Order: sequence, then C-alpha cells, then structure tokens
Amino acid sequence: MRLLMLGGTEFVGRAVVEAAMGRGWEVTVFHRGRHDPPPGVRSLRGDRTAPDGLAALADDPGEWDVVVDTWSAAPRAVRDTARLLRGRAGRYVYVSSRSVYAWGRPARFDEEAPLVEGASPDAEQTAYPQDKRGGELAVLDAFGADRSVLVRAGLILGPYENIGRLPWWLGRTARGGPVLAPGPRDLPLQYVDVRDLAEWIALAAERELSGPYNLVSPQGHTTMGGVLDACVRVTGGAAELRWTEPGVILDAGIEPWTELPVWVPPGSDLYEALHSADVSRAVGAGLVCRPVEETVADTWRWLQDVGGVAPQRPDRPRSGLDPEVEAKVLTSGAGT
Repeated sequence: MRLLMLGGTEFVGRAVVEAAMGRGWEVTVFHRGRHDPPPGVRSLRGDRTAPDGLAALADDPGEWDVVVDTWSAAPRAVRDTARLLRGRAGRYVYVSSRSVYAWGRPARFDEEAPLVEGASPDAEQTAYPQDKRGGELAVLDAFGADRSVLVRAGLILGPYENIGRLPWWLGRTARGGPVLAPGPRDLPLQYVDVRDLAEWIALAAERELSGPYNLVSPQGHTTMGGVLDACVRVTGGAAELRWTEPGVILDAGIEPWTELPVWVPPGSDLYEALHSADVSRAVGAGLVCRPVEETVADTWRWLQDVGGVAPQRPDRPRSGLDPEVEAKVLTSGAGT
C-alpha cells in the first residue's frame, strides 16, 4: 500500500510510519522539516499554517491508498489538505480525540455519545475539543463517511512521547527516594501504546474500515499501581512508592493529570471522561494492546537512547510535580 503521512517525524506520526514500513508499504512524509524523517521514506516539505504551505503536496503527482493526519490546531488546515487530496487518496484517517465528546459523558460511553458543539471545519484554532471535532468534520466533508476513519484516541503512551507524561514518571522513579504515588493503587486506567495505535491504523487502512472508533485499551488493562510499579522496576528499584489518598493530593492543591501525569481522582467527571470509554468497536476491529510492562520498559530504553531527556512539544504544557511540593506532602505524613 501507499501511505501519505502528514507529519511523521514525531510520536504518533513516526509510529505510524514505522508500522507502515514494517508492512512493506511505500511511505511519503509531508512535514515542516523541523526533525529528520525516518529513513527509507519519501519526503515532501511544507507548513500547513503558511500561505502556499501545501505547494509541495499540490505539485507532487503522487496518489495514495491512505492518508493519515494527526493535526491538533486550526481545523481549516485539515480542511485544505483533505480537499486537496480527495481525488488522489483512497481513504483519510484522522487521529482525533475522545475530547470531541460533550462534557458529562456517562461511564462506558461509546461512539454514539453526544459531541461538542460549536465546531467548524473552517475555523481558526480555538479550543482543543472544538479543533479536533472541526478536523473530523473537515475530513467527512472531503472524503465522506465511507472513506473516512476517525480515530478518537485517549491517553497515548510509549516511545517517542513528546508530551512528557510517562517520561516524567520514569525520570522521577529513576531519581529514587520516596515518591508521591496518587491512589488508589488499583485505580483502573485506559491508555494506548503508540505502537498499538499505529498498528491498528495500518490494519484499518488495509481492511478499508470507516467511521469513528474509540482507540484506547479496555478499561482495567492496567492500573495506576501497574504503571508505577513497572516504572520502579525498569529504572532500578531505588524509588519507594508512597501511596496517597486522592483527598490529600487535592487538598494540597496538586493538579491531577498535569502535575501528576496520567492520574485523575476516581469518581470525578474527568476520570469518567479519560478512563471509562467503551472500546468494543475497536477491539472487534482488531485492536490488540500489549502489556503495560512492555510499554514502560521500551519507553525507558528509548529515553536512554536519546540521552535521558524526552523531547517536548512547544504547544503543550510541561508535566510533572515540583519536588518541593512533593516533599511537603510526603513530610506531612501522607502516603503508605
């Protein structure tokens, strides 16, 4: 098959390129040139936010079986690209987000749950949920429902991560000593390894799937304890996890998800939004999720290969807890 990857030099895009090349596909990468593309791909350069930023793609005679797009900003960039390619590509896979679902979603929500309002494919960048939904609408407008795949991903972890969630936990456990571990230890989590996401996208293209899919692991694939125990093991075991009740963490003014990456308190709307989706449609269409121990170990190995410091997307806030705040909570007697 022939893949056009929009992006392809970082995290999700790079994983998709590697999955495609592992299948022997011909891969073209359209990117801004800020990072070297993976070896073996055909490279086109352009900036979708600039005037004439699609010129290299417009002038290229290529045709593709599938386009994969991970765009997260102004929906009009997806609109312009999808319109340009609708006669030159068989299928458009848009890596969207479960943020497109309206707030207050019920537990075990599926792809039929209500969506956010106010999204437009013609919009400039506004808010993340509306931007992602606008991107979906742009793809549907250009390719139709039968040639579009809307990958509504949730928490994505694994090698190449440039958001800083799992890398922060690995760095923290590598430093050793008492670690503020947000409880409960058996809190069920949903996430997807970026390579499993990429393999499913390739499979969806091969099978000519269409429509929206919630793309994370089944609920309870792992727990907060499973993630942090794996981090301690792979970094050498010098860290001591001090499991702390959610109320203590919140009373200390610590922000879930950002200051303590991955974690949100059970019973909250945010927890239901992030860790309680029905993913039976994706599983039925071939999603397979590797064990959390493999995701953590491979991410740690990659971090060592890049010098121990993960890249950071400039448009995302840094994750992690200030050491002084952590120490203050721990010395107050919290944690077991």
